[in-house]
Amino acid sequence: MTPTRPMPLTRDLVLIGGGHTHALLLRRWGMAPLPGARLTLINPDPTAPYTGMLPGHIAGHYDRDALEIDLVRLARHAGARLVLARAEGIDRDAQRIHLPDRPPLAYDLVSLDIGITSDLPELPGFAAHGASAKPLAECAARWRTFCERVAAGQARPEVVVIGGGVAGVELALAMAHRLRALGVRGSVTVLEARPEVLPGIGDGARRALLAHIARFGVALETGARVASLGADAVELADGRRLPAAFTLAATGPRPHPWLAQTGLALNDGFVTVDGYLRSVTDPAIFAVGDCADMRETPRPKAGVFAVRQAPFLHHNLRAALSGGRLRRYRPQRDYLKLVSTGGKGAVADKWGLRLDGGWLWRLKDGIDARFMGKLRDLPAMQSAPLPREIADGVRAEVAGGKPLCAGCGAKMGAEALTGALKALPAPARADLRSGPGDDAAILDHPAGAQVITTDHLRAFTEDPWLMARITAVHALGDVWAMGAAPQAALATVILPRMSAALQARTLSEILSGAGAVFAKAGADIAGGHSAMGAEFTLGFTVTGLAAGRVVTKADARPGDALILTKPLGTGTLLAAEMAHAARGPDIAAAWASMAAPQGAAAALLAPQAHAMTDVTGFGLAGHLMEILDASGAAAELDLAALPLLSGAADCAGAGHASTLAPANRAALAERLGAPETPEAALLVDPQTAGGLLAAVPAGRAEELCAGIRAAGLGATAVIGRIVAGSPRITAA
Repeated sequence: MTPTRPMPLTRDLVLIGGGHTHALLLRRWGMAPLPGARLTLINPDPTAPYTGMLPGHIAGHYDRDALEIDLVRLARHAGARLVLARAEGIDRDAQRIHLPDRPPLAYDLVSLDIGITSDLPELPGFAAHGASAKPLAECAARWRTFCERVAAGQARPEVVVIGGGVAGVELALAMAHRLRALGVRGSVTVLEARPEVLPGIGDGARRALLAHIARFGVALETGARVASLGADAVELADGRRLPAAFTLAATGPRPHPWLAQTGLALNDGFVTVDGYLRSVTDPAIFAVGDCADMRETPRPKAGVFAVRQAPFLHHNLRAALSGGRLRRYRPQRDYLKLVSTGGKGAVADKWGLRLDGGWLWRLKDGIDARFMGKLRDLPAMQSAPLPREIADGVRAEVAGGKPLCAGCGAKMGAEALTGALKALPAPARADLRSGPGDDAAILDHPAGAQVITTDHLRAFTEDPWLMARITAVHALGDVWAMGAAPQAALATVILPRMSAALQARTLSEILSGAGAVFAKAGADIAGGHSAMGAEFTLGFTVTGLAAGRVVTKADARPGDALILTKPLGTGTLLAAEMAHAARGPDIAAAWASMAAPQGAAAALLAPQAHAMTDVTGFGLAGHLMEILDASGAAAELDLAALPLLSGAADCAGAGHASTLAPANRAALAERLGAPETPEAALLVDPQTAGGLLAAVPAGRAEELCAGIRAAGLGATAVIGRIVAGSPRITAA
């Protein structure tokens, strides 16, 4: 049987924005990806809120997680890279998307689903004192903080909503319900510049909503024009001041300003598209959802159209990338609008009927639950069955069907590595201070000592720029741990098969991401080697110069305090993410932790440390045991003091672990004494770009931790101490 040959990548499809249409497209793409197309999603956050459930969240019926679309999970399902950034512009001539703090991203085809905003930047005081209903994430977060302050008696329950359309009234009712549930007598006022509220809605639904407004005591001010916002009041154009501790703008759809700089045809700032959802100006650009203006079939901004655009966008993007025929999208003329009424009730608007009651809430809740369920319950991708005839031992190696982890989780176990290294001869060079098994080579140098180390990682994210930053930090770990100043780096890059154009784009992203890390550390990328292979793998060989003492693992002393500079849990979180079981925000936080450099921490620790290493593939316990073996001492760890990445203990408690964790545990045999808890399980979790582990004089430990936290590694903590005894770790 001839093995399946992976298709070379030849085209870049970039989705800007994690709106509803793009979320549904990612689900479809994962079930049937287009061979040869590299898919990228750009979004500022790892999750995107579902607009239909925002009023229910504001009212307190749903928690925040209930309305979050996890884009990390969807990207994993679709085989897409997720770039956590906010697009700032498109250079259509160069076919580049501009992003803050990283180089432009190239595209062959791009789709926009960035939604709308209700910001009022021209209103004096709004930036400092106002909140916008859209984007939703910030609105939800600020409302939650306000409610907590009201409940604690730290804020007055006075709310003003600017905008008396359906969205403004629905949110005002939700806020009134929430304040009532908090047990406070609050005030909610809706300001509308037009002569009446709720324009554009049927008479029956309007009468029903006005009745609910009266029931909650929500005040309506029509013909009211806002002049400015203050910290505790809204000032109107007629001179009146309305008390307001929370002011929300729900003034209708406003386009994102940067669209005006793209040169695309716009209508009121929204991208004009044809019946194929393609820009009428540029066939390489599509737009959907609220940011699009459908020239042939104009419709109001509503989520129902975004949802129904998804299959057409999916088909048309694939067709545009492969030379197929596009399909025309024809939206329905009218749709059922369900407007929640604060409590668990709703009003329906269609054909001018008046329908009101709890059964409509249940209908709406069911529709929302089905939509979110579709994006959460992703179809499991079945692994290929084993051949009928296989060599002995294969089934044991693939037991459980768990794929090989990436990052440090893909490394060999300590026992296999140690056994192989024992066969190496002793160093023959007189100027080589280190031997087989050391993390880095130490060579005599006229200025002191030069350290040389190398490390590489199997990619765990499809974003080459982010992967390069993390790999650079990871490779620098041994140099920093020895108290050396980084000098130069050589790159080893293995890319999956792709066209020459995509090779150039990818290498540019890698060198940009890694180059910035090395430059900040005082080193330069001097060259390297590149090749094509089965999967993306990246590594660096790094040199460093130690003008004074080289810090090793061999001089930890009883009484020393143990400092760890980064939280644990990367291996467990990455394994859980591969299984679609980790939360997107937790993975984003883990990426940020891995990408955080440690040069400043090393500069503070090295002069004081008796022993130091970086925590990587063998986990905290494994690397601590190396210090103990070299120093002839034991250690006691305080499990409660361990800094942990958000979600790591939960994932460990659910049984998720890296494929390397069992080997790490076995290598410690009976020398690790710890309870069977999720926190203790993370002691053997392989860390990618993990923290520095230093044994320092106890009297200096807290001062050093404070300095390192101030330098940017906020999770730094004292986690235990060195004690007399044979090498052993006791954790409690």
